[in-house]
Amino acid sequence: MSRLLPAVTLRVPTDEDALAWHRVFADSEVMRYLGGRPSELSVYEELTARQRRHDAELGYCLWTLLDEEGEVIGFTGAQPWPHRDRGPVGEIEIGWRLGRAAWGKGYASAAADTTLERLRTAGVDRVVAVVDSGNERSIAVTRRLGMEAGESHEVTPGRTARCFRLAL
Repeated sequence: MSRLLPAVTLRVPTDEDALAWHRVFADSEVMRYLGGRPSELSVYEELTARQRRHDAELGYCLWTLLDEEGEVIGFTGAQPWPHRDRGPVGEIEIGWRLGRAAWGKGYASAAADTTLERLRTAGVDRVVAVVDSGNERSIAVTRRLGMEAGESHEVTPGRTARCFRLAL
């Protein structure tokens, strides 16, 4: 029996979403696999601006994720892999990050399904998810999407991330 996924809305990030992302992600547990510390507001201001450019130029980005009540609970979407010196250089990365209050409710899977539909429409034929090897919640989302585990990369000394791939 398949699990009923919640309704989600994805929108291109606004200037105001930088503040919402900063608030939702200001939790060391949310950032556990992303360096462990919450980021400054300026990081989200730059990130939301970059995502608006991606959407305008590519037709996809990391979209702001809204729950059924229209509240910002995180982001999901895709972007070109942002690092030139490591990881799956040249590939399109799908990803998600949710505030802790939204964990375990199916939002990441629902939003990732919507993302895959939008990417197919945009002509993307393959995606990669790069997930910290200890992040069981995100690894579970890759499994629900039907992604196949691939190579691992060292993220920082002693920390590895695994690439999961899916042909669209």
